[in-house]
Amino acid sequence: MSVSATEPTTNWRRPQVNQGWLARLFDSKTFLVIACLTPALGLLLVFLTYPLGLGIWLAFTDTHIGRGGYFIGLENFESLWYDRVFWGAVFYTVFYTAVATVLKFGLGLWLALLLNENLPLKSLLRAVILLPWIVPTVLSAIAFWWMFDAQFSIISYVLVDKLGLLDHYIDFLGTPWAARWSLIFANVWRGIPFVAISLLAGLQTIPPSLYEAALLDGASSWQRFTRITAPLLMPILAVVLTFSVLFTFTDFQLVYAITRGGPINSTHLMATLAFQRGIPGGQLGEGAAIAVSMIPFLILATLFSYFALARRKWQQGEDNE
Repeated sequence: MSVSATEPTTNWRRPQVNQGWLARLFDSKTFLVIACLTPALGLLLVFLTYPLGLGIWLAFTDTHIGRGGYFIGLENFESLWYDRVFWGAVFYTVFYTAVATVLKFGLGLWLALLLNENLPLKSLLRAVILLPWIVPTVLSAIAFWWMFDAQFSIISYVLVDKLGLLDHYIDFLGTPWAARWSLIFANVWRGIPFVAISLLAGLQTIPPSLYEAALLDGASSWQRFTRITAPLLMPILAVVLTFSVLFTFTDFQLVYAITRGGPINSTHLMATLAFQRGIPGGQLGEGAAIAVSMIPFLILATLFSYFALARRKWQQGEDNE
Protein backbone atom coordinates (compact mmCIF):
# COMPACT_ATOMS: atom_id res chain seq x y z
CA MET A 1 0.00 0.00 0.00
CA SER A 2 1.46 3.30 -1.06
CA VAL A 3 1.46 6.36 1.12
CA SER A 4 1.16 9.78 -0.44
CA ALA A 5 4.23 11.96 -0.01
CA THR A 6 2.13 14.96 0.81
CA GLU A 7 -0.52 14.83 3.47
CA PRO A 8 -3.20 17.42 3.87
CA THR A 9 -2.40 19.94 6.55
CA THR A 10 -4.88 21.06 9.13
CA ASN A 11 -5.06 24.71 10.31
CA TRP A 12 -4.84 24.54 14.12
CA ARG A 13 -6.03 27.57 16.03
CA ARG A 14 -5.73 28.32 19.74
CA PRO A 15 -9.16 28.17 21.28
CA GLN A 16 -10.29 31.59 22.41
CA VAL A 17 -11.34 31.93 26.00
CA ASN A 18 -14.14 34.33 26.69
CA GLN A 19 -12.79 36.58 29.45
CA GLY A 20 -15.23 37.96 31.93
CA TRP A 21 -15.78 41.69 32.33
CA LEU A 22 -13.77 41.72 35.57
CA ALA A 23 -10.72 40.15 33.90
CA ARG A 24 -10.94 42.59 31.00
CA LEU A 25 -11.23 45.44 33.49
CA PHE A 26 -8.03 44.48 35.30
CA ASP A 27 -6.24 44.14 31.96
CA SER A 28 -6.96 47.80 31.31
CA LYS A 29 -3.97 50.04 32.08
CA THR A 30 -6.20 53.05 32.68
CA PHE A 31 -8.24 51.21 35.30
CA LEU A 32 -5.10 50.01 37.12
CA VAL A 33 -3.68 53.54 37.23
CA ILE A 34 -6.93 54.92 38.63
CA ALA A 35 -7.26 52.07 41.14
CA CYS A 36 -3.72 52.56 42.44
CA LEU A 37 -3.91 56.34 42.67
CA THR A 38 -7.38 56.62 44.22
CA PRO A 39 -6.36 55.69 47.82
CA ALA A 40 -3.43 58.12 47.77
CA LEU A 41 -5.54 60.88 46.25
CA GLY A 42 -8.24 60.21 48.84
CA LEU A 43 -5.78 60.57 51.70
CA LEU A 44 -4.35 63.77 50.22
CA LEU A 45 -7.86 65.14 49.76
CA VAL A 46 -8.91 64.40 53.33
CA PHE A 47 -5.72 65.25 55.23
CA LEU A 48 -4.14 67.92 53.01
CA THR A 49 -6.44 69.55 50.49
CA TYR A 50 -9.44 69.99 52.77
CA PRO A 51 -7.48 71.45 55.75
CA LEU A 52 -5.55 73.74 53.41
CA GLY A 53 -8.71 74.93 51.70
CA LEU A 54 -10.47 75.41 55.03
CA GLY A 55 -7.52 77.37 56.40
CA ILE A 56 -7.47 79.67 53.37
CA TRP A 57 -11.22 80.25 53.72
CA LEU A 58 -10.95 81.00 57.44
CA ALA A 59 -8.21 83.55 56.72
CA PHE A 60 -10.80 85.66 54.91
CA THR A 61 -13.45 85.37 57.63
CA ASP A 62 -14.09 86.72 61.12
CA THR A 63 -14.39 83.27 62.69
CA HIS A 64 -13.91 82.83 66.44
CA ILE A 65 -14.01 79.67 68.52
CA GLY A 66 -17.63 78.99 69.42
CA ARG A 67 -18.97 81.52 66.90
CA GLY A 68 -19.25 81.21 63.16
CA GLY A 69 -17.72 84.03 61.18
CA TYR A 70 -18.54 85.82 57.98
CA PHE A 71 -16.50 86.82 54.96
CA ILE A 72 -14.48 90.00 55.60
CA GLY A 73 -12.07 89.92 52.69
CA LEU A 74 -8.52 91.11 53.41
CA GLU A 75 -9.24 92.67 56.81
CA ASN A 76 -7.23 90.03 58.69
CA PHE A 77 -4.21 90.62 56.48
CA GLU A 78 -4.61 94.41 56.77
CA SER A 79 -4.65 94.03 60.55
CA LEU A 80 -1.48 91.93 60.43
CA TRP A 81 0.24 94.56 58.29
CA TYR A 82 0.19 96.94 61.26
CA ASP A 83 0.86 94.23 63.87
CA ARG A 84 4.36 94.59 65.35
CA VAL A 85 4.19 91.15 66.98
CA PHE A 86 3.45 89.57 63.60
CA TRP A 87 6.38 91.29 61.89
CA GLY A 88 8.60 90.32 64.81
CA ALA A 89 7.54 86.70 64.24
CA VAL A 90 8.27 87.03 60.51
CA PHE A 91 11.74 88.42 61.24
CA TYR A 92 12.61 85.74 63.76
CA THR A 93 11.21 82.96 61.55
CA VAL A 94 13.44 84.00 58.65
CA PHE A 95 16.43 84.56 60.96
CA TYR A 96 15.84 81.28 62.78
CA THR A 97 15.52 79.36 59.51
CA ALA A 98 18.55 80.94 57.83
CA VAL A 99 20.99 80.63 60.74
CA ALA A 100 19.88 77.15 61.80
CA THR A 101 19.97 75.84 58.23
CA VAL A 102 23.48 77.18 57.60
CA LEU A 103 24.78 75.68 60.85
CA LYS A 104 23.04 72.35 60.27
CA PHE A 105 24.41 72.06 56.77
CA GLY A 106 27.92 73.06 57.70
CA LEU A 107 28.15 70.62 60.62
CA GLY A 108 26.09 67.95 58.85
CA LEU A 109 28.30 67.99 55.77
CA TRP A 110 31.41 67.82 57.94
CA LEU A 111 30.02 64.80 59.82
CA ALA A 112 28.98 63.12 56.57
CA LEU A 113 32.47 63.51 55.11
CA LEU A 114 33.97 62.24 58.37
CA LEU A 115 31.71 59.18 58.53
CA ASN A 116 32.43 58.41 54.89
CA GLU A 117 36.04 57.67 55.79
CA ASN A 118 37.27 54.32 57.10
CA LEU A 119 36.94 54.96 60.82
CA PRO A 120 36.92 52.39 63.63
CA LEU A 121 33.44 51.68 64.99
CA LYS A 122 31.93 53.56 62.05
CA SER A 123 28.57 51.79 62.34
CA LEU A 124 28.32 52.63 66.05
CA LEU A 125 29.13 56.28 65.37
CA ARG A 126 26.38 56.47 62.74
CA ALA A 127 23.88 55.05 65.21
CA VAL A 128 24.94 57.50 67.94
CA ILE A 129 24.60 60.48 65.58
CA LEU A 130 21.01 59.47 64.83
CA LEU A 131 19.98 59.68 68.49
CA PRO A 132 19.05 63.41 68.50
CA TRP A 133 16.75 62.78 65.54
CA ILE A 134 15.14 59.71 67.11
CA VAL A 135 14.37 61.28 70.50
CA PRO A 136 10.84 62.76 70.55
CA THR A 137 10.80 66.52 70.13
CA VAL A 138 8.97 67.18 73.40
CA LEU A 139 11.54 65.19 75.39
CA SER A 140 14.34 67.11 73.72
CA ALA A 141 12.56 70.38 74.49
CA ILE A 142 12.19 69.47 78.17
CA ALA A 143 15.89 68.58 78.35
CA PHE A 144 16.89 71.89 76.77
CA TRP A 145 14.46 73.78 78.99
CA TRP A 146 16.23 72.30 82.01
CA MET A 147 19.66 73.10 80.52
CA PHE A 148 18.64 76.74 79.90
CA ASP A 149 16.83 77.28 83.21
CA ALA A 150 17.92 80.45 85.02
CA GLN A 151 18.47 78.68 88.38
CA PHE A 152 19.26 75.06 87.58
CA SER A 153 21.11 75.33 84.26
CA ILE A 154 23.85 72.73 83.98
CA ILE A 155 25.67 75.02 81.55
CA SER A 156 25.75 77.89 84.03
CA TYR A 157 26.73 75.49 86.82
CA VAL A 158 29.79 74.31 84.88
CA LEU A 159 30.81 77.80 83.78
CA VAL A 160 30.35 79.39 87.22
CA ASP A 161 30.92 76.73 89.88
CA LYS A 162 33.31 74.34 88.12
CA LEU A 163 35.37 76.44 85.72
CA GLY A 164 34.96 79.83 87.35
CA LEU A 165 34.67 81.59 83.97
CA LEU A 166 31.59 83.57 85.04
CA ASP A 167 30.45 85.10 88.32
CA HIS A 168 26.70 84.76 87.72
CA TYR A 169 24.27 82.34 86.16
CA ILE A 170 23.14 83.05 82.58
CA ASP A 171 19.46 83.80 82.05
CA PHE A 172 19.19 81.95 78.75
CA LEU A 173 15.41 82.22 78.38
CA GLY A 174 14.83 85.53 80.19
CA THR A 175 16.21 87.95 77.59
CA PRO A 176 15.12 88.09 73.92
CA TRP A 177 18.38 87.44 72.08
CA ALA A 178 19.64 84.87 74.56
CA ALA A 179 16.38 82.96 74.15
CA ARG A 180 16.56 83.24 70.36
CA TRP A 181 20.06 81.82 70.18
CA SER A 182 19.15 79.10 72.68
CA LEU A 183 16.31 77.93 70.42
CA ILE A 184 18.60 77.97 67.39
CA PHE A 185 21.11 75.83 69.29
CA ALA A 186 18.40 73.31 70.18
CA ASN A 187 17.13 73.17 66.59
CA VAL A 188 20.64 72.66 65.21
CA TRP A 189 21.27 69.83 67.68
CA ARG A 190 18.10 68.06 66.52
CA GLY A 191 18.57 68.71 62.80
CA ILE A 192 22.20 67.75 62.27
CA PRO A 193 21.53 63.95 62.14
CA PHE A 194 18.99 64.31 59.32
CA VAL A 195 21.43 66.34 57.21
CA ALA A 196 24.45 64.18 58.02
CA ILE A 197 22.82 60.82 57.28
CA SER A 198 21.15 62.09 54.10
CA LEU A 199 24.38 63.55 52.74
CA LEU A 200 26.25 60.42 53.79
CA ALA A 201 23.87 58.37 51.65
CA GLY A 202 24.65 60.67 48.74
CA LEU A 203 28.39 60.33 49.30
CA GLN A 204 28.08 56.54 49.16
CA THR A 205 26.85 56.80 45.55
CA ILE A 206 29.98 58.61 44.27
CA PRO A 207 32.32 56.10 42.56
CA PRO A 208 35.67 55.80 44.41
CA SER A 209 37.41 55.53 41.04
CA LEU A 210 36.85 59.25 40.52
CA TYR A 211 38.81 60.08 43.66
CA GLU A 212 41.54 57.62 42.69
CA ALA A 213 41.90 59.25 39.28
CA ALA A 214 42.02 62.69 40.91
CA LEU A 215 44.76 61.52 43.29
CA LEU A 216 46.79 60.26 40.36
CA ASP A 217 46.44 63.67 38.74
CA GLY A 218 47.76 65.33 41.89
CA ALA A 219 44.48 66.96 42.99
CA SER A 220 44.37 68.34 46.53
CA SER A 221 41.63 67.57 49.06
CA TRP A 222 39.92 70.90 48.34
CA GLN A 223 40.07 70.29 44.59
CA ARG A 224 38.59 66.82 44.99
CA PHE A 225 35.77 68.30 47.07
CA THR A 226 34.98 71.19 44.69
CA ARG A 227 35.43 69.25 41.44
CA ILE A 228 33.97 65.85 42.39
CA THR A 229 32.09 65.77 45.70
CA ALA A 230 30.16 69.04 45.51
CA PRO A 231 28.93 68.73 41.87
CA LEU A 232 27.87 65.09 42.21
CA LEU A 233 26.27 65.77 45.59
CA MET A 234 24.34 68.82 44.36
CA PRO A 235 21.02 67.00 43.63
CA ILE A 236 21.04 65.47 47.12
CA LEU A 237 22.04 68.81 48.63
CA ALA A 238 19.11 70.53 46.94
CA VAL A 239 16.55 68.03 48.23
CA VAL A 240 17.96 67.88 51.77
CA LEU A 241 18.28 71.67 51.92
CA THR A 242 14.66 72.10 50.86
CA PHE A 243 13.35 69.66 53.46
CA SER A 244 15.56 71.23 56.12
CA VAL A 245 14.23 74.70 55.31
CA LEU A 246 10.63 73.45 55.37
CA PHE A 247 11.10 71.62 58.69
CA THR A 248 12.84 74.60 60.29
CA PHE A 249 10.47 77.26 58.95
CA THR A 250 7.41 75.36 60.19
CA ASP A 251 8.96 74.32 63.51
CA PHE A 252 6.44 74.41 66.33
CA GLN A 253 6.97 71.82 69.05
CA LEU A 254 10.50 72.80 70.03
CA VAL A 255 9.79 76.53 70.28
CA TYR A 256 6.42 76.22 71.96
CA ALA A 257 7.62 73.66 74.51
CA ILE A 258 10.68 75.72 75.55
CA THR A 259 9.60 79.39 75.43
CA ARG A 260 5.96 79.51 74.21
CA GLY A 261 7.00 82.55 72.22
CA GLY A 262 8.48 84.48 75.17
CA PRO A 263 9.97 86.51 76.56
CA ILE A 264 7.79 89.42 75.37
CA ASN A 265 6.83 87.54 72.15
CA SER A 266 10.45 87.69 71.00
CA THR A 267 10.79 84.02 70.07
CA HIS A 268 7.50 83.54 68.25
CA LEU A 269 7.73 81.81 64.92
CA MET A 270 4.90 82.29 62.47
CA ALA A 271 3.66 78.78 63.30
CA THR A 272 3.58 79.37 67.06
CA LEU A 273 1.99 82.80 66.68
CA ALA A 274 -0.69 81.36 64.40
CA PHE A 275 -1.48 78.72 67.02
CA GLN A 276 -1.54 81.23 69.87
CA ARG A 277 -3.88 83.59 68.05
CA GLY A 278 -6.09 80.85 66.66
CA ILE A 279 -6.50 78.36 69.53
CA PRO A 280 -5.76 79.90 72.96
CA GLY A 281 -6.71 83.35 71.66
CA GLY A 282 -9.85 82.06 69.97
CA GLN A 283 -9.34 84.16 66.81
CA LEU A 284 -9.42 81.42 64.20
CA GLY A 285 -9.61 83.87 61.29
CA GLU A 286 -6.51 85.81 62.34
CA GLY A 287 -4.60 82.64 63.18
CA ALA A 288 -5.45 81.20 59.77
CA ALA A 289 -4.30 84.42 58.11
CA ILE A 290 -0.89 84.08 59.80
CA ALA A 291 -0.66 80.46 58.68
CA VAL A 292 -1.62 81.39 55.11
CA SER A 293 1.12 84.04 55.13
CA MET A 294 3.63 81.21 55.44
CA ILE A 295 2.65 79.71 52.08
CA PRO A 296 4.74 82.08 49.86
CA PHE A 297 7.89 81.24 51.83
CA LEU A 298 7.23 77.51 51.49
CA ILE A 299 6.59 77.86 47.75
CA LEU A 300 9.92 79.66 47.33
CA ALA A 301 11.72 76.82 49.11
CA THR A 302 10.03 74.24 46.88
CA LEU A 303 10.89 76.18 43.72
CA PHE A 304 14.49 76.34 44.86
CA SER A 305 14.59 72.54 45.05
CA TYR A 306 12.96 72.22 41.61
CA PHE A 307 15.46 74.46 39.86
CA ALA A 308 18.44 73.11 41.78
CA LEU A 309 17.55 69.59 40.71
CA ALA A 310 17.98 70.74 37.09
CA ARG A 311 21.73 70.38 37.72
CA ARG A 312 21.19 66.65 37.36
CA LYS A 313 21.07 67.28 33.58
CA TRP A 314 24.56 68.75 33.84
CA GLN A 315 25.63 65.78 35.91
CA GLN A 316 24.49 63.41 33.15
CA GLY A 317 26.32 65.41 30.48
CA GLU A 318 23.21 67.02 28.97
CA ASP A 319 22.64 70.61 28.02
CA ASN A 320 21.26 72.37 31.09
CA GLU A 321 19.03 74.90 29.38
